[in-house]
Amino acid sequence: MDTAVTSPEAPGTTESAPDRAHRPQSLVLGFLGGFVLSSDLPPLPSAVLLDLLGELGVTEAAARATLQRMTHRGLLVRSQVGRTARYELTDLSRSVLSRAGERVDSPTPFGHPEGSWTLLSYSMPESRRDLRHRMRSRLAWAGFGGLRDGLWIAPGTVDVAAVFAEAGLEDAAELADWFAARPMPGTEVGAMVRRAWDVPAVLAAHHVFLTAWATPPVHLSELGRATLLIADWLRLLRTDPGLPAEHLGPDWPAQRSAECYGHTSAALRPGAVAELTRALTAAGAP
Repeated sequence: MDTAVTSPEAPGTTESAPDRAHRPQSLVLGFLGGFVLSSDLPPLPSAVLLDLLGELGVTEAAARATLQRMTHRGLLVRSQVGRTARYELTDLSRSVLSRAGERVDSPTPFGHPEGSWTLLSYSMPESRRDLRHRMRSRLAWAGFGGLRDGLWIAPGTVDVAAVFAEAGLEDAAELADWFAARPMPGTEVGAMVRRAWDVPAVLAAHHVFLTAWATPPVHLSELGRATLLIADWLRLLRTDPGLPAEHLGPDWPAQRSAECYGHTSAALRPGAVAELTRALTAAGAP
């Protein structure tokens, strides 16, 4: 996210259940998307963000550095009222969070129209090798898996032009072609999925999420729990772009993960909103 948002974690990866730490920016984006984007809240006093991040294990120095970086990258606008710094969303962050929110809040976040895929091919000349890693990382973040060198596929219909534009990769877009695609009869879709994605890692990510939220952490406030839930959910959505469950066995847990998120979010949200309102009042927000 140089003026574009990058994923804090590499797609297709997961971690063991005890190691669920998020980068501070992931927590801030989760909080902003969950509680600020669709609200009429005033600019947020820095103390509110620092207290929330501190509760979630982020040091004050790291939290301040994160807010500074996000401001530099065009994701936040900083203003000063007396001795108090305040932050609000920019057009860029609103766009990014709105796009993510469509899937975060979807009742079927892992579903796509049956048989729909986006196919992308590119040829990278030797003179543009500097773009190779950035392009591959961005495609993986957007839900693509690599079938073979230069040929990528993603479930559903992906707005590839928007993916490249948000990442500042317009040059890479000139080297690529993308199409809506459907498998022909005789295609082994399950085998194709297993070639393009690390299916055991995706499965493990679902189990980490379900295990973690079977009992929400009691040591956090409801706002802290709700923010961590959103961050965990975004991580899972990045890891599983919506692989077709019908080709992954009868016990594929995507639907259970979606139900777990929906129920837990609904239970936490009223208390979290109330806590945020009290925190803003205590910090002197208008």
